[in-house]
Amino acid sequence: MMATMPRLREKYNNEVVPAMRREFGYDNVMQVPRLIKVVVNIGLGEALQNAKALDAATKDLTLISGQKPIVTKAKKSIATFRLRAGNPIGLKVTLRGKRMYDFLDRLFNVAMARVRDFRGISPDSFDGRGSYTLGLKEQTVWPELSFDTVDKVRGMEISIVTSAKTDDEARQFLRLMGMPFSKE
Repeated sequence: MMATMPRLREKYNNEVVPAMRREFGYDNVMQVPRLIKVVVNIGLGEALQNAKALDAATKDLTLISGQKPIVTKAKKSIATFRLRAGNPIGLKVTLRGKRMYDFLDRLFNVAMARVRDFRGISPDSFDGRGSYTLGLKEQTVWPELSFDTVDKVRGMEISIVTSAKTDDEARQFLRLMGMPFSKE
């Protein structure tokens, strides 16, 4: 049995590539920007006092991403925060391939629609090299998580890395992929 191609990947091949080639005048299909990876990060400063916070956030992020996250540790000691080098302070997961496309499809079409008072995301959060980062204030917008099982509302940062050379290319690429940018 052959594996099916993710819906967002089909959209990329059938709609985005031809539209980007027309708009930016690419000679070769390999010049069209593509998704490289998606990194989902949860900062857990509370893990210093509450060891169970790390386990709960690991369970949530595993359900959301479909992949087990790695624990990020502090690089330096900061006395005012009672932080020592090597303490666990967050979780992150890097998605590529099919999981990346499935995750972005759910982000654009399901999770964003469940954000309270959603009016689109800012089209200005690019880093100058074609990557986009957005923050979600709560993980409960994901349908995989039941509100009853969530111990504490935590935010997350989602970085979408593309092969676009400029922010304008990346903005148009993500807009064509279905990213719900605000009209401003």
